[in-house]
Amino acid sequence: MRILNGAELRDFIKERQVKQVRNLRQSWKVFPKLVIFYASNSPVIKTYIRLKKTYGEDILIDVEPIRANADELQKLIKNANQNETIHGIIVQLPLENHAGERLDNSETEEILATISPEKDVDSLNGGDFDAATATAVNWLISGYNIELKGQRIAIIGNGKLVGAPLSKMWQDSGYDVTVFDENTSDEMTKMLNQFDIVVSAAGVPELIKPEMLKQKAVVIDCGTTSENGTIKGDVAESVRKTRHDLKITPKIGGVGPLTVAALIDNVIIAARRVADKNGQQDLNT
Repeated sequence: MRILNGAELRDFIKERQVKQVRNLRQSWKVFPKLVIFYASNSPVIKTYIRLKKTYGEDILIDVEPIRANADELQKLIKNANQNETIHGIIVQLPLENHAGERLDNSETEEILATISPEKDVDSLNGGDFDAATATAVNWLISGYNIELKGQRIAIIGNGKLVGAPLSKMWQDSGYDVTVFDENTSDEMTKMLNQFDIVVSAAGVPELIKPEMLKQKAVVIDCGTTSENGTIKGDVAESVRKTRHDLKITPKIGGVGPLTVAALIDNVIIAARRVADKNGQQDLNT
């Protein structure tokens, strides 16, 4: 078994980001800032926010979490859109109303649509940036020299954070990609062992079992589900215990660390665009 360790790759990316942020701050007096709006008191949500805030602190990016009721978010987001000191805006999902009930998709979409495209660093509203987790998967593939050309690729889940943007990226590049979602779960169970590369982003714990995977497959687990305050992926732990022929992400430290790095990369890009707009062109270091 070969473990695809995203945390190791993240450290190389962070070194580059430190230099970029230092240059923005010292040479151009641009201080990259990310605002995270959230409306849930879930410990899992707090963990996600803490990881982003800690990463930002490490490279001198200001990450400000703001908790608010869902009905206040649109006004707050509009204010943040107009604030020139804020370069990135994300809404940590899922959202809840004042009664602690999860908002439905239409309500959530209405809130997300308020984010300005140039600050939509999570690309939740089809903003000017690549989706962070899709970018993270590409970084992981590249970092471990995994070839996509000529391989049969399965993407499980077609959500806007991972499955949809990743499948588009790879299909646009001419790769052989099959997408499975909740409507094709039976086909996925029967056919998955025919695929060389499997990326799972379904958010269904224990979805992927050992017998479902091809010999020597590459398995990238992007699934995140909260169970009793614990974050779980889609791949059953029995896969890592019994399938030693695989290349696979670890239970912790696979795509997650790279996703945070990719999100912060988008914040840096947004800040660089602001500097460029102001005539500060020399931002190559």
